[in-house]
Amino acid sequence: MSAHIDAAWLRDDTVQAVLRAVSGAGEEARVVGGAVRNHMLGLPITDIDIATTCLPQDTAQRGQAAGFKTVPTGIDHGTVTLVANGRPFEVTTLRHDTEPDGRRARVVFGRDWRQDAERRDFTINALYVDAGGAVLDLVGGLADLSEGRLRFIGQAEDRIREDYLRALRFFRFYAWYGKGRPDAEALRAVTRLKDRLAKLSAERVAAELGKLLTAPDPSRALLWMRQTGVLTAILPESERWGIDAIHGLVAAEAEHGWDADPVLRLMAIVPPDEARLTEMARRLRFSNAWRKRLQAFARMAPLRAEFTQDAFRSLLQETDRQAIRDRLRLDLAGASARGDAAGAASLERLAALMDEFEPLAFPVSGEDVQAAGVPAGKPVGEALTRLRRLWLDGGMRADREALLAALADADTKTGP
Repeated sequence: MSAHIDAAWLRDDTVQAVLRAVSGAGEEARVVGGAVRNHMLGLPITDIDIATTCLPQDTAQRGQAAGFKTVPTGIDHGTVTLVANGRPFEVTTLRHDTEPDGRRARVVFGRDWRQDAERRDFTINALYVDAGGAVLDLVGGLADLSEGRLRFIGQAEDRIREDYLRALRFFRFYAWYGKGRPDAEALRAVTRLKDRLAKLSAERVAAELGKLLTAPDPSRALLWMRQTGVLTAILPESERWGIDAIHGLVAAEAEHGWDADPVLRLMAIVPPDEARLTEMARRLRFSNAWRKRLQAFARMAPLRAEFTQDAFRSLLQETDRQAIRDRLRLDLAGASARGDAAGAASLERLAALMDEFEPLAFPVSGEDVQAAGVPAGKPVGEALTRLRRLWLDGGMRADREALLAALADADTKTGP
């Protein structure tokens, strides 16, 4: 199968200038990978990566001669970043890998496009296009794209043994681009090698998990990860908890226009146990933001659809807003998935209230309480706590005078 690309992103002057810089005088250069794949699928193109026969040092020299900033991003592995008109382009020398150990390999540079293609992971990622738009497909990637088929290049087990992360990448790319049942050979290979995932760094595993959970609908990929044992290998917290909630959450995202949120989707497949989620965040080295959000979610009890407006406003005043939003969205998704129309409608009303709510300032200060005759120190704190509870229970309607009057009334009733 052959193809030709005629697109504005390829005709772009900057892209053409970079391709010219690392080709000519006996050298060749082509755009490779995601840009070509996404173009064929009609998806947005973000990064434009380039493969070239130039050796890394030559790439840097040619880039500098063309007036580009050069950054030796991964020069030992053949990659030099050329920054042209403020845009970065990763330019990598054709290569093949030797002596892989599942995490890294020794790189040997070359000039053979087929050899470069065959060392890549999936057929759909080994597509090249030259400056004129001619697509070079040496491993059947175009046919696989048209069928929604995700295949490893060559033997699946060989590719995974070169880099165990490819077992996770298989499910991530399947979530984004795959259709129907996953490739049987790939499933057998990831099942056999799932224990090798323990050799990978936590950062690499977490990054792949985050990318997978950002896919439009990761539910099928998660199902196959569960069946092959891969999900339990990287996320034991999900064992015996279930992934069924993902279906309802994805449906709710579509219905309400929510963005795909990898943290919220992760919450849907792990138990809301603060100790376990804290350990999970430590093991996978999540960012502090992810860790704190997971912990706050775990402390947040499921919302009651019968919450009164005053009770919910008090909750919004006193509780982490993101934790409430996370719990509200998961509960709403669950109610919709169960067919609980009344519960879903009540939760939607709470969501609307949350969107319009603005926190209020508590109208009484410690100085006010002392001026009312409360002794300094611990009694002031106790009085403020009582008044704040009274204020919250009353829907935060009481003003300073009303609260101080309530304080005086309480002191009268408890006095000698």
